[in-house]
Amino acid sequence: MADAPAGRDYRETVFLPDLPGDPFPLRAGLPKKEPERVKHWAEIGLYHVLRKQAAARPKVVFHDGPPYANGPIHIGHAENKILKDFVVRTKQMAGFDCDYVPGWDCHGLPIEWKVEEDFRKQGRKKSEVPAVEFRRACREYADKWIPLQRDEFRRLGIEADWDKYYTTMSFEAEAAIAREFLRVVRTGLVYRGSKPVMWSPVERTSLAEAEVEYQEKTSPTIWVKFPIVGLNRNLVAPQDDGRSLDLGRASALGRAAAELNEAWPSLVGATVVIWTTTPWTIPGNRAVSFSASISYGLYEVESVEQGLAFEPWVNGGDKLVLADKLAEEVLRSAKAASWKRVTDVDPRDLVLAHPFRGHGYDFDVPLLDGDHVTDDAGTGFVHTAPSHGADDFVIWTANFGQEGIPFTVDEEGRYTKEAPMFEGLEVIQLEGKNLGKDGPANKAVMDKLIEVGALLARGQLKHSYPHSWRSKAPLIFRNTPQWFIALDKPYRDGKTLRQIALDEIDRVDWGQKRTGETKDYNRIRGMIEDRPDWLVSRQRAWGVPLPIFVKKSDGSILQDDEVDARIFAAMKEGGADVWWATPAQDFLGARHKADEYEKVEDILDVWFDSGSTHAFVVGNPEAPTRPSFVSPVSTIYLEGSDQHRGWFHSSLLESCATRGKAPYDEVITHGFTMDEKGMKMSKSIGNTIEPQKIAEQNGIEILRLLIASAEYGDDLRLGKVMIDQSGEMYRKLRNTLRYCLGALRDFDKSERVPLNHDLPLLERWLLHRLHEVDVAVRKGYETYQWRGALSAIVEFCNVDLSAFYVDVRKDALYCDAPNSLRRRACRTVLDETFSRLTAWLAPIMPFTAEEAWLTRFPEQVSVHLRTFPQTPDAWQDSFAGEEVAKLREARAVVTGALEVARRDKVIGAALEAAPRVFVADEGLRAALQAVDFAELCITSGIAIVEGEGPADAFRLADVKGVAVVIERAQGVKCARSWKYFDPATADPRYPDITPRDAEAVAAWDAARA
Repeated sequence: MADAPAGRDYRETVFLPDLPGDPFPLRAGLPKKEPERVKHWAEIGLYHVLRKQAAARPKVVFHDGPPYANGPIHIGHAENKILKDFVVRTKQMAGFDCDYVPGWDCHGLPIEWKVEEDFRKQGRKKSEVPAVEFRRACREYADKWIPLQRDEFRRLGIEADWDKYYTTMSFEAEAAIAREFLRVVRTGLVYRGSKPVMWSPVERTSLAEAEVEYQEKTSPTIWVKFPIVGLNRNLVAPQDDGRSLDLGRASALGRAAAELNEAWPSLVGATVVIWTTTPWTIPGNRAVSFSASISYGLYEVESVEQGLAFEPWVNGGDKLVLADKLAEEVLRSAKAASWKRVTDVDPRDLVLAHPFRGHGYDFDVPLLDGDHVTDDAGTGFVHTAPSHGADDFVIWTANFGQEGIPFTVDEEGRYTKEAPMFEGLEVIQLEGKNLGKDGPANKAVMDKLIEVGALLARGQLKHSYPHSWRSKAPLIFRNTPQWFIALDKPYRDGKTLRQIALDEIDRVDWGQKRTGETKDYNRIRGMIEDRPDWLVSRQRAWGVPLPIFVKKSDGSILQDDEVDARIFAAMKEGGADVWWATPAQDFLGARHKADEYEKVEDILDVWFDSGSTHAFVVGNPEAPTRPSFVSPVSTIYLEGSDQHRGWFHSSLLESCATRGKAPYDEVITHGFTMDEKGMKMSKSIGNTIEPQKIAEQNGIEILRLLIASAEYGDDLRLGKVMIDQSGEMYRKLRNTLRYCLGALRDFDKSERVPLNHDLPLLERWLLHRLHEVDVAVRKGYETYQWRGALSAIVEFCNVDLSAFYVDVRKDALYCDAPNSLRRRACRTVLDETFSRLTAWLAPIMPFTAEEAWLTRFPEQVSVHLRTFPQTPDAWQDSFAGEEVAKLREARAVVTGALEVARRDKVIGAALEAAPRVFVADEGLRAALQAVDFAELCITSGIAIVEGEGPADAFRLADVKGVAVVIERAQGVKCARSWKYFDPATADPRYPDITPRDAEAVAAWDAARA
């Protein structure tokens, strides 16, 4: 074996896949090129060109859940917006008209706090600033951030109507939100009720369930003694011999202690013990709850633990009524050493005194039977303060209505005069470095309980406790008049809002119909099933008001079409500020007198704001129907999983209340962003990754690829390793596109061959694979499984194209004559491949797909104006698929043998080899002999031999019946293709190259003659 004699330099005759000037370099330079591309898209008005082009297509509505206009965007924003862009772009390229109107949520506490802080720096309290002036400052603050966030979103490659975005604070939007609320009022579902709501003393407002999160908190725990002072009706008391004596209707509520002594002497001086983690609520106590299904007994303390570092409050002779299951635990907590059970006790027979009786709390405390009482923890008795607990409120009103419920705490979380001895004390600290910590109320109450001898024991407990979602400060339950939307009042064909919402949840696809996953469906359904009435009023300044008038004489809400029309018209002209700036009489007109009505100045829950956006973004704000323009194929919402209690939730209830149906047909949910260790990102920890930095250092295309390759329904872990891995994936995909561009240089229609069964096997196989990948990509995009779609593309590029097809066909591409069928067929199918790759990748890699497409077709406007190319079913070729699969298995054995031979210095390059391949299976042997297997293995020759092969032949365990022996190729090395050949077969004109190469060079020479 030898090299051919030195002669002509054939390098210029080889058709290498390069492009003049290298317009698509492997080093992408994304941080510099991406902003230029964003600018170019804006200059050509790409969004509006898309809208015009797609006007006649079926419509898909994608509604943007508005981010908050406050501060630069963070990585969570980036994930959210990029996922939304995937939806919009894939729908658009699938043949729909899918526009995207971005929006901003502008009302609410974060902005209100910031503006309040700015006024404090000027020496002005919020209460001293006129409402209109304060609101104007809030509006200006939000206005400052919207253009900054908009530019950062555009930098992510998000294509949207950035010039006509919506905001919840625009005059039109505020008017539409007010109108939506008035529509709910007309259903009869809006009512004012006095009940305990979750209240933030720090923020001085009520919060809805959607604004609450639960965090660990350490609270004081106390066991408190309530003296037994009388008997209830239907008393059953024990006789001395232990038998029961029915005394009938013995006494009314509050019977004197003497009567108790006569009927049940063992209970004289006894107390019922409650346990609570909120000592500050004891002034609000009006009852004690028990359960008829729990066994209770009277326990007498015989002795107290000795040698303690403190003096316990329990004493020998104390008589305590406790649940039998919990008695030992309570007595040990109180440091009792021994005790005895005296008798059974039926709590229904008893009346208690407040622990502070004689100090302004001189009322009887009844015992009430409640289903919420258990003997899992505590004492078996539940301290019941109807002002400060949902269960407390329910059981009290079930027995006594609204009578007797005190307002013990004001809006700042300070005791009112209805909490004698404690007026003015804070439950939560409102100022200073301990803002949000426990105020003096707990300690003051406990000190007083000790003073009056009512404290049995105390301790501490770490537990999950409600906090404000935004301020992170702990909340309290506070009884206050608020406005609610009823969920269980029949109003539409006899159905309740809850029933309609649940029916709509069943209709909407939460992923279960696309993927079989039911977790999101179960989550939202469970929330709607269990939630209380919707609390929609807030005591804040920055938002849309509840634009209603309440008749002072009977508390009814005024319903007058003319009044509503004046409110709507005024707000549309001057925004929600007009509610505060305009006299009530101007709205009421001549038919109503202002002094007979209360003008409500609470503002709406901001979730009602964002929950109403469908009415003025995807529908017609003038009419209660959605959408008014074209009936959509589907309306889609996409947000983080926290929005099951937020935007998904409020949008569902608002639309069901006003329209009887959900505003969406499909809901997509994503997780949160974490660091690589799975920890929540936090600036204080220093583990945050900002999208702006990724854009500057790597290019945003790398982040888009990372997000597309992740399981977005789970939390997304982000860090350097993942970014580097995404960068490597990007490099391989870009290299595939780059190779296609080079291989297709100067390709035109005249070179194409028919895509039919006359193609070579390898080209038929590649078309077959294109069809398979097209099916996978379309299914992935249709079901929002971008990871599956991208995985199919990446595997095709790396395994099928780079590692196999291009590797095999590069000899034909570089060295065949330009008019050879094999080369033309290869270029034709590569043209189809490039067409599909650039389309498939465009939604995920919009910058790179655009760059590749315009590099090849500079006369085109944009790759994003394309739809996914139709891939004919005729390309399905199961025979080609099966045959090539067999060939590749056998090829893997040859490739493995070549690697060993190179390692052992038997050969240098694969073309120096002419392997002998032993094949036991007759069918496989025939398949290998039917093709140029040497070409597939990239060797100069190959021999297919029947049999198992010698013992020392190379084999692969997972490919049975194939063995390879490497032998060196005979002949001389071709000066052009480097294959070894028999020089006797050479063309005399070109004696140093193979006959195939000679044919190609002759054609090249003739073309230049």
